[in-house]
Amino acid sequence: MAAKVVALYRKPADPAAFDQYYYETHVPIAAKMPGLRGAEASVGGVNLLDGESPYHHAGVLSFESMEALQAALASPEGQAAAADLAKFATGGVDVFFFETKRL
Repeated sequence: MAAKVVALYRKPADPAAFDQYYYETHVPIAAKMPGLRGAEASVGGVNLLDGESPYHHAGVLSFESMEALQAALASPEGQAAAADLAKFATGGVDVFFFETKRL
């Protein structure tokens, strides 16, 4: 089964600064994680069905398996990506990871 990491970034103090740092600095750091199969990012707002969302941005990383995901997170590159969150995610970030299957 494949596996995903989903990061939901809460609204930052300075959205423009967040966006610039995210794409120019954080994405290149995260892209070095071993076993990374793909990455996606939200465009525009992150919406909820029932009202205003507390989230500014969503990022999704794809891996071949949960084992590959866990190895990537434990790697020096994964640790660097995790440590980098504090530098720009001023509103906070919720990070989820899980296995997936096609339906």
